[in-house]
Amino acid sequence: MTDVHAITADAEVFTCNAYLVSGDRPVLIDAGAMPGAVDIIDNIVDDLEAVYLTHQHTDHVAELDSILDKFDAELYAYSDHPRQDSTLEDTDTVEIGDEPFEVVYTPGHASDHVAFVGNTRVFSGDVVVYNDGAFDDGSFGRTDMTGQSRERLITSLQRLLERLPQTVNELYAGHGDVYYGSPGDDTIDSVKTIIERALMRAERRKLKYPNN
Repeated sequence: MTDVHAITADAEVFTCNAYLVSGDRPVLIDAGAMPGAVDIIDNIVDDLEAVYLTHQHTDHVAELDSILDKFDAELYAYSDHPRQDSTLEDTDTVEIGDEPFEVVYTPGHASDHVAFVGNTRVFSGDVVVYNDGAFDDGSFGRTDMTGQSRERLITSLQRLLERLPQTVNELYAGHGDVYYGSPGDDTIDSVKTIIERALMRAERRKLKYPNN
């Protein structure tokens, strides 16, 4: 199985989690907003084949140009971007590292949001996270700003659950910690349980950050 490196783990600025997936075809999930990310990538892999965007909020793309300038990588995104090579569509299959992943369209937090679902891993962007400042053990991206929709996010979480293989046991979210579940251990929450909990909390339709 290919390795996943959280290249923005030591960031001192607000950024998403950007994940470098090594293997025969090294790719990056989101670019993040941490200056110097390009050097971290360069220290881990000799080349970068592609960058896949979960969505185009600033904390996910601020360092994109510097990364594309350094590496001859193809850019994949759901919505238009000036440097885009290919468009992501719902149900597409893409290769991340050495494994196939299904593209699942998951709007709500952003209108162009997608998640990448593999047999053992999910790169969920901001549609669902393990922990953040609002909830632990299952949370979701905020939906109270212009262009966002709680109803669409709820539908997206339901769609993600419908297309989630039973074998998935790792959740790589755009913010917070990586979550490692265990499908065969009833004492540990599965990734499915984490997403179900996020859905339940989203369905309450209360503001995620009521004091903002």
